[in-house]
Amino acid sequence: MTNTPPRILVVDDEPDIESLIRQKFRREIKAGTYDIRFARDGVEALEKLASDAPIDVVFSDINMPRMDGLSFLSELVQSAEPPAVVMVSAYGDMPNIRAAMNGGAFDFLTKPIEFDDLSATLQKCLSHRDQLHQLQEETTRARAAEATLARYFAPAVIHQLTASGTAYSPASERRTSTFLFTDLENFLPLVERAEPQPVIDLLNGYLDGITRCVFDHGGTMLKIIGDGVHAVFGAPFDLDDHARAATQCALAIDAFCEDFRARQEASGVPLGKTRIGVHTGEAILGNFGGDMYFDYAAYGSAVNIASRLEGANKVLGTRICVSETTVAAYPDFTGRQIGALRLRGRDAPLRSFEPLPPEAASPEALTHYAEALEGLQAGDPEARARLVALIAANPDDALAAFHLARHLAGTWTPEIDVSALS
Repeated sequence: MTNTPPRILVVDDEPDIESLIRQKFRREIKAGTYDIRFARDGVEALEKLASDAPIDVVFSDINMPRMDGLSFLSELVQSAEPPAVVMVSAYGDMPNIRAAMNGGAFDFLTKPIEFDDLSATLQKCLSHRDQLHQLQEETTRARAAEATLARYFAPAVIHQLTASGTAYSPASERRTSTFLFTDLENFLPLVERAEPQPVIDLLNGYLDGITRCVFDHGGTMLKIIGDGVHAVFGAPFDLDDHARAATQCALAIDAFCEDFRARQEASGVPLGKTRIGVHTGEAILGNFGGDMYFDYAAYGSAVNIASRLEGANKVLGTRICVSETTVAAYPDFTGRQIGALRLRGRDAPLRSFEPLPPEAASPEALTHYAEALEGLQAGDPEARARLVALIAANPDDALAAFHLARHLAGTWTPEIDVSALS
């Protein structure tokens, strides 16, 4: 496949201009180096531009019949991709040449034309064209990179990544990060009975809010599957406090989702709770989409545990479940111990916690809960009364209600087999 030669349009009403230029560039024309075309005035030139293949460079006289060069230039620069225009006029016609340069001309030549100057100016125009095309290609690649990265990273991060105009592909690596999973309960029945557009609008608003929470806390979106979100903190960029960021993000997501749920229920749309699981551990991260599709993803037991913790909320009655490894990496963690969870696919139990926002984490309430849990473990008969008091003070305390129910059923142990209770 051969490259298309540059197309050049010469616009001049002098009859000998065409023959002189054909003679000057006879070798280039014969070799197919240039494709040179001619018009007698601005009207004919516009007709050729509208009907012929795209023109790269235009050499136009200023003084012509029917439509002069300045009027022609004015029409030309309004097109979507105007060619480089070189205006030609007598040296004494400098006011019109200045007007042409101010009107968008790329360069100018004076008559009588020196063909060496013409050749040099043509080369300069073609070099400018090539640089412009290269810039357009780099801009297209940068925009494509932004479109890809926008699925994963916050806008500020995308701007930093694409500032150089080049695409970014995170390196494949094994690193310790904090993983977050969300799931919206009982959404499928709503999908099956509602009209498509309201469901789409609702889900988009819901996912937009969660995505903003992830980005606001420095996280990276990995996947959205249906109504569920998978995010990572501390990858692909270092984040010293990724455990804290992920936990705070979980609380922000919970606050958003509870407000979103209340607004939907007020408008007659029943929406379930959002369950969130958070775990810190090692996993392999990288592009798992091959050469044809960019898919930044994470694989490893740490990812699976975060997903299992999200599901554990369904048994526990909680909305957020955070692992002991996340809490260990977050010295200022505020919340309550849930218990040692036995999760599917994991041999040893994993202690888990429920993070609490400041308004729900009064020292007195935390102390009473810890005393109740310690009492259950020690067989203290007063522990049940403490749980009852907690529930009386806060009827929405699902975790206290869960422990009380297990104790009343005579099945209370420090370990909770989530898979058996699911």
